[in-house]
Amino acid sequence: MTTSAYIVDAVRTPVGKRNGSLAAVHPADMGAHVIKAIVDRTGIDPEVVDDVVFGCVDTIGPQAGNIARTAWLAAGLPLGVPGTTVDRQCGSSQQAIHFAAQGVMSGTQDVVIAGGVQNMSAIPISQAMIAGQPFGFTTPTAESKGWTQRFGDQEISQFVGADMIAKKWDISRREMEEFALASHQRAKTAIAEGRFDNEYVPLGDCVVDECPRETSLEKMASLDVLAEGSQLTAAVASQICDGASATLVVSEQALKQYGLTARARIHHMSVRGDDPVMMLSAPIPATEYALKKTGMSIDDIDVVEINEAFAPVVLSWLKETGADPARVNPNGGGIALGHPLGATGAKLFATMLNELERTGGRFGLQTMCEGGGTANVTVIERLG
Repeated sequence: MTTSAYIVDAVRTPVGKRNGSLAAVHPADMGAHVIKAIVDRTGIDPEVVDDVVFGCVDTIGPQAGNIARTAWLAAGLPLGVPGTTVDRQCGSSQQAIHFAAQGVMSGTQDVVIAGGVQNMSAIPISQAMIAGQPFGFTTPTAESKGWTQRFGDQEISQFVGADMIAKKWDISRREMEEFALASHQRAKTAIAEGRFDNEYVPLGDCVVDECPRETSLEKMASLDVLAEGSQLTAAVASQICDGASATLVVSEQALKQYGLTARARIHHMSVRGDDPVMMLSAPIPATEYALKKTGMSIDDIDVVEINEAFAPVVLSWLKETGADPARVNPNGGGIALGHPLGATGAKLFATMLNELERTGGRFGLQTMCEGGGTANVTVIERLG
């Protein structure tokens, strides 16, 4: 017999821009900050936490050695509470929430903290991908006979994947730039109206999201493409940044036993895969799968958070799902607000929850593209 998984709280640091206010903060300390915030805000006794599940990508150096456990200990919290680190690439902390919820729903756990952390200023993106070069491994796949027999020696990168999506769905550079501009405009409005205030836990000088830019279609049109033959520019890609996020997931028993109030309930969780070379298209079949499993239509969803790794990811998803663009990333996305890799899943989760509460919506759906051509989907139901 399964039980429901409930969300008590979800927090995040404001996102620090590349080499910004969070750049010098150790990832363990960043993670510790959001963990302590969850404990303090909810009043949960840290001794009753069953596990800490954190997402992180490029787990080398200060992000190595099981950052979930390191962050918990750096927060000064009990030695008896364990931790584990998840790598589902960009979806790592969304998967952390799934694992936390699955532990609760199985009846084997009652209180789990899930989240993620990433300092991209300190550890540049894809450093783990090249860490094997001194040992004779040029990329994670190049020396694999099974991989090359199946996929050849073609370049595997998010840039190639984003270009493939733009071409397959006939998305123009102008469309991508218009979408990117709207992301910045929505993000600035959200910040000005204080829409993120309930999810922020400021850290040092980082008191507000630092990534939104002053830009225009004219400025975007003047940028060089990322590679010859590409339509992509830096303007239509998510930003390199730093941040951490955390969520408290509990059972119904824990709600009663510890006097907690649930803000939402996990309604559905799934993950699906697609072409690993195109890489970033999996949110489309993953969303289709999730809606079929739940018996819902896209019109039943009041708020969608889909990670803006690149503009064509969201634009192709919109074309395939027919979702109302006004309900999709209504407060901006990764193009404007940044994409701190391992922290992004739980970051988007906090934003989705707060937006449902702000607007009075019932259901929220979160999805994101991930390295390897996978995508998680989480559907939550707002309570209260």
